[in-house]
Amino acid sequence: MKCCLSIYLLLFSLFSFSALGEVNKWVDDNNQTHYSDQSAPANVKATPLNIPAASASDIPAQKTIAEREADYRKVQKVKGEAEKKEAKTQEDTRAKQKYCEDARSSLKTLENTTRISTYDSKGERSYLDDAARNQRIEEARKGISTNCN
Repeated sequence: MKCCLSIYLLLFSLFSFSALGEVNKWVDDNNQTHYSDQSAPANVKATPLNIPAASASDIPAQKTIAEREADYRKVQKVKGEAEKKEAKTQEDTRAKQKYCEDARSSLKTLENTTRISTYDSKGERSYLDDAARNQRIEEARKGISTNCN
């Protein structure tokens, strides 16, 4: 058992030394560039490259399942908020278009008819005088200028 253990230790130590080897660069007679951890042929001048060894701090840490779940929930929350904002924007646009159509219809009615009647809360009919009619026309025009493109 001790014999096998010492053989394994010897093998592992040999592998670790090769990991610390130097990388050389050289160009051969055919103008091809070579990179190798072995020495260049004798007739060629090799340039050693300084490549820093990777350390454990260079390797990005894997996120835990809880961290990945938290990231996923954050992304879902942002998407949900964006969808709600888009839906509200669309609803506001539709309401603005509806108000615009109503204001244009009201203005057309006020300008094209001579007598306009309204009903109060008791159901009694009354007619708008010229001042009230002109006031409603101005309100309709302001609504159109505010809500219509």
